[in-house]
Amino acid sequence: MIEVNNLCKTFKKINAVDNINFNVGDGEIIGLLGENGAGKTTTLRMLATMLKPSSGTAKINGKDIIKKAGEVRGEIGILFGGEVGLYDRLTARENIKYFAELNGMSKEKIEKSITYLIKKLDMEEYIDRRVGKFSKGMKQKVAIARSIVHEPSVMLFDEPTSGLDVTASRVVQNFILECKKNGCAIVFSSHTMQEVERICDKIVVIHKGKILETGTIEYFKEKYQKEDMEEIFMMLVGDENEK
Repeated sequence: MIEVNNLCKTFKKINAVDNINFNVGDGEIIGLLGENGAGKTTTLRMLATMLKPSSGTAKINGKDIIKKAGEVRGEIGILFGGEVGLYDRLTARENIKYFAELNGMSKEKIEKSITYLIKKLDMEEYIDRRVGKFSKGMKQKVAIARSIVHEPSVMLFDEPTSGLDVTASRVVQNFILECKKNGCAIVFSSHTMQEVERICDKIVVIHKGKILETGTIEYFKEKYQKEDMEEIFMMLVGDENEK
């Protein structure tokens, strides 16, 4: 479970994240929806304990991200789009195994988890090849496997399908939905409205560091009397820009 309480981050007197609040229950996917620079990635970095909040805090499974940052890191899986960070000279399997070992997993559990991920992410053809010559999409899959090999109960995904074709994107989406079925609390950031609509239980619309609206897809469509979520989003952002 994730509890975000009055979370703020200021850079040079600019509020990148401005007093935001939301909760993510076990087995729930919350979608962060916003333009570039809205504060989505900064929010995820704070939840991942990579950035210290200027004020406010959050709790991961009841553990404060500031006071118990070390314990929090062991319970989260992280993937930020465009930041693959794999070791080119190692095979895909070796990359995943290395990060599993860093998380203190036993050899038996590592092998079981990797075997499961290979199948679910459709990596059989290249799992034992060095990643240096992989396409961006192939590397992204390995990075996803690496980020969740230790079976975390909380997952933070920032555009996890970046660089993937339609088929590969669907594989990743289905995998995230399976994680939900397994009881994970997931924060999912994406620029693709169809993707957000397909996998998220609720949407948090964030703009210029502030939350404009939170609710289910049905809530948004009923409140604004429109079926097109992109149109609803533009209405919200446009209204905020005019203030």
